[in-house]
Amino acid sequence: MPLTATNLVLHCNTMTTLTIRIPDKMRRELKSLSKAENKAVSDIVRDSIRRHVAVERFRALRKNVLPYAEAQGILTDDDVFQSLR
Repeated sequence: MPLTATNLVLHCNTMTTLTIRIPDKMRRELKSLSKAENKAVSDIVRDSIRRHVAVERFRALRKNVLPYAEAQGILTDDDVFQSLR
């Protein structure tokens, strides 16, 4: 079965519009979630993008800091918390 897509337009605070193509099934799931949460589809997608960007920034920061932490013997989350005490 061929994959079809629906256009989804996002409006951001800076008045920029982003158009993406998503599968019809994803669009239906977003509409269903939108109804269940009483939130606009745009708000759900915007929140998802915001979270994804935050996670990727964290991963990049962690990757850059990791060699310095390892050099100081900080290898685990527990090591981090111990160093903060």
